[in-house]
Amino acid sequence: MSYDPHAAGRLVRYGPKSGAARRAVVALHGRGSDGEDMAGLVESLGFPDMAVFAPEAAGRSWWPTSFLAPTAEIGPYVTSALSAVDRAMADAAAEGYAESDIVVIGFSQGGCLALEWVARTGRPVGAVFGLSAGLLGTADADGPAEEALYGHRPKRFDYTARLGGIPVRVSVHEQDPHIPLKRARESAEVLARLGADAKLVVEPGRGHALTAADVSALRAALQPQATNP
Repeated sequence: MSYDPHAAGRLVRYGPKSGAARRAVVALHGRGSDGEDMAGLVESLGFPDMAVFAPEAAGRSWWPTSFLAPTAEIGPYVTSALSAVDRAMADAAAEGYAESDIVVIGFSQGGCLALEWVARTGRPVGAVFGLSAGLLGTADADGPAEEALYGHRPKRFDYTARLGGIPVRVSVHEQDPHIPLKRARESAEVLARLGADAKLVVEPGRGHALTAADVSALRAALQPQATNP
C-alpha cells in the first residue's frame, strides 16, 4: 500500500449535532481501523449524549511503520497526523465545545498520536487516554538499539509544552507486541514532568487491546463533571 503523508482523510461525526451534546470526544483510531470503529467504541460505553469527532488516516494508518522507527522515517506522517487532530479540535470548537469539555481518546497508533499531540501542544483538554500507547518522541537519541525497545534506538523527549494538570492515562499490557513497556513507562514519566496528572496502568500478561480497566476508566472520565482518568 502507498502512503501519502500529506493526504487528508475524512472526519466521522457521531452523536448530537451543533453543540447539543453534553461533552465532546476526539477519537483516534489504530492501524487498519477507522473513525467508524472509534465512534462505535464511544457509543458502546453508553453515552449517547457525547459528540464524537473521529478523524481518519488516509490508508487507515497514521504512519506506515512502527512508532519506534527513526524520526526522519516517520516525521512527515506524524506532522500530518497531528494536523488531523487539530482539525478535529477545530470542528469541535466550531460547534461550541470548550477545550476543557473535550476528551481525547486514542488506541494503539491513535493512542500514540493522542499522547504526542498533547505533549507537543499542551492544549488544555479535559483528559487524554493513550490506550496501548506511548510517546513517539521529538528526535532520535544517542545510543544503540535496545532489546527493551524491540530492536529500536531510544528517542529524545524535548517537549516544551506545559500540561497544567491535564489528566493523562497511559495503558499497556506487560507484554505488548507493539508497545514496549519501557516506552510506556518513559511516556508517563515525561508527561508527568510536563505537568500532566499522568497515570501508567500496566495490564499483566500479553496483549494489545482495551482492557476492562480501560473501559471502566473511560466511563468514569465521561461522566458529568468527571475529568480524571
